[in-house]
Amino acid sequence: MADTIKLATREAYGKALVELGEKNEKVVVVDADLAAATKTGMFKKAYPDRFFDAGIAECNMVNVAAGLSTVGFIPFASSFAMFVAGRAFEQVRNTVGYPHLNVKIGATHAGISVGEDGASHQCCEDIALMRTIPGMTIINPCDDVEARAAVFAAAETEGPFYLRFGRLALPRLNAEDYKFEIGKGVQLADGKDVTIIATGLMVNEALIAKDLLASEGISAKVINIHTIKPIDRDIIIEAAKSTGAIVTAEEASIIGGLGSAVTEVVCETVPVPVIRVGVEDKFGGSGPAVEMLKIYGLTAANIVEKAKAAIALKK
Repeated sequence: MADTIKLATREAYGKALVELGEKNEKVVVVDADLAAATKTGMFKKAYPDRFFDAGIAECNMVNVAAGLSTVGFIPFASSFAMFVAGRAFEQVRNTVGYPHLNVKIGATHAGISVGEDGASHQCCEDIALMRTIPGMTIINPCDDVEARAAVFAAAETEGPFYLRFGRLALPRLNAEDYKFEIGKGVQLADGKDVTIIATGLMVNEALIAKDLLASEGISAKVINIHTIKPIDRDIIIEAAKSTGAIVTAEEASIIGGLGSAVTEVVCETVPVPVIRVGVEDKFGGSGPAVEMLKIYGLTAANIVEKAKAAIALKK
């Protein structure tokens, strides 16, 4: 870990937009009456003439962003993941994805860690939904440094992006000079017995799990997959070959999420045991974020258990 700073990735998103707005006057923000929560209110305060509130109307918001992109702007369309990926899926697919427009979707409050907002707001299906849209780039940062880098990379890259941010403050894992590359996984630790491939807030849990496994004499490789689409096939294949067993970890549904993406690569290339840690086939519930993560098994302890199970399945 670089240090003990803790910051929500949605907070880093808001700060990055302000910084980006100063450097590039083509950057605009469209929000769905949630600027205080999505942290785009920071951009609104700095650049009021480039901020547009679409009201509680995510479908319209996405269409407005699409229109802005056709006249040369770089729009960031922001709302909760549940609403922009769920409610506005048709518009994201047909109005942004199909014509491959230069729209960046800033989806905050993703996953179980929304906590007390409950199942109606805990979007765990968004990665699966966005993966089905051709040409959509999906980035799920693990800390504030990676979140900032993702925002800048999205603005500099033509095409539609889905940027997934969380509500819960996370420890900083990367140094400020961290080099971010779209589509490239990052190996955080080497190991020979099992590979833990994680994304988002589960990257920190993966690193804790590595240490717990080491105390039992088990050597774990840890990989951060921040770009879920296009996924880094090479780093996954190398991990499968070198350790012979994989555990994936994500704060999202294991159906169609990171676990599915990794399994697809492994099955097509180097078949080895893959066990997925994530939200299983169930809805969320209401409660403190940390407790919800424990209830749904999104913990280092569960990664350790699954890692041992994956090792046992080696031929």
